[in-house]
Amino acid sequence: MSETATATIWDRYRLGVTLGAVALIFLAALESLAVTTVMPVVSAALDGEALFAVAFAGTLATSVIGMVAAGAWSDARGPRGALYAAVTLFLLGLVISGLATNMYVFLIGRLVQGLGTGGQTVALYVVVARLYPAQLHGRVFAAFAAAWVVPSMIGPFLAGAVAEFLHWRWAFLGVAVLTAIAFATVAIRLRGVDLGGGEGGMGRAVWQRLGLASVVAAGAVVVGFSADLDDLRLGWVIAAVAIVVIAVAVRPLLPPGTLRARPGLPSVVLLRGIVAAAFFAGEAYVPNLLMNRFAFTPTWAGISLMLAALAWAGASAVQGRYGDRLGNLRIALIGTALVAAALLAVPLTVLLGWSPLVIVLLWTCAGAGMGLLYPRLTVLTLAYSHERDQGFNSSALSISDSGGSAVFIAVVGLAFASLGGEGGAYVLAFGMCIGLLVVGLIPSGRLGHGAERV
Repeated sequence: MSETATATIWDRYRLGVTLGAVALIFLAALESLAVTTVMPVVSAALDGEALFAVAFAGTLATSVIGMVAAGAWSDARGPRGALYAAVTLFLLGLVISGLATNMYVFLIGRLVQGLGTGGQTVALYVVVARLYPAQLHGRVFAAFAAAWVVPSMIGPFLAGAVAEFLHWRWAFLGVAVLTAIAFATVAIRLRGVDLGGGEGGMGRAVWQRLGLASVVAAGAVVVGFSADLDDLRLGWVIAAVAIVVIAVAVRPLLPPGTLRARPGLPSVVLLRGIVAAAFFAGEAYVPNLLMNRFAFTPTWAGISLMLAALAWAGASAVQGRYGDRLGNLRIALIGTALVAAALLAVPLTVLLGWSPLVIVLLWTCAGAGMGLLYPRLTVLTLAYSHERDQGFNSSALSISDSGGSAVFIAVVGLAFASLGGEGGAYVLAFGMCIGLLVVGLIPSGRLGHGAERV
């Protein structure tokens, strides 16, 4: 029997890489979820409430640059260098944020961290493609999926407990230490392993994509920092100009017709960006509201995110089993309605004086809605893709997801700052998220079918 036939992801040849890679994915996911819980504490400690949104938007924005750069580097020279550079940036960003003495230094760390996060994921996927035989790919990615699910269940609660009983800095520095250990495991096992890759460079098209991704990221950061201006009217003008620049720069990175909701793949990619933006912008302010207005501790505020994550996982399983039976339009409408119901619960609780437990419980609906929508839109993207454009379409889906979220979170942060962060600011912020979901009804009706039923 051949060595390939008996290979597993846990054999001696691959055990160290598997464990280290899963750990890196786990820690990146843990950090992504943890920061949502601890950011109200961080922004208060560093006197940076006006820049609250940039901590999320900036990381998402620079992750797009990391994705494009790591993919091009991996294709040209193999994934080893791309992975090492990405993990180094992720570590550096964690340390800068964890040791920051003011909000500006903290945000620099978050921007660097985003570069590493985006590049690390892409490079690890290429390592899997080069190191593991094809029959093991499904098992590796299943392990990666589990590495995302587990942090979603424990990350918010754990981060809240760390911030409450230790210090918020350990939510960053602790992950940095664990990431260094996981990376050492991977690096040791990859020494001397042939991961392929030629000696070529990045072509003109790649440099153009990288430049456009950088413009999108810079624009999102500019929108976020406009909330820190003394004259917020000027901030809105700067933000509007930046959004126009982003719209122009992002068009070549997406399927033609995406911004016009053309039926088929363009609407799939557009809907992904819309639902991601609405959900993550709302999620950024749920712990903030619970802590600042309802005196929740960080630990208890994290529970609301944990319940949503559990609902996300459960709904994903439902979609996987019954997705074809439900159909794309029905899934889009049900998922959007669930997210909208959760978003609507927040301003109603603020305005009508309901118990904050309403927010905690109904935010699980948002998680369920995302669990239905996210995997279905991924399936549809692949169904519409041919071998020649799978990479571009998958990249477009990620850019729409991360880029759309980054820009909208920054805009919501500017609106929040314009109202001084009072009760009305929360109503406006979540109202904007609901309004965006209403716009999402347009591409929802134009998803069509690729080859997912073939």
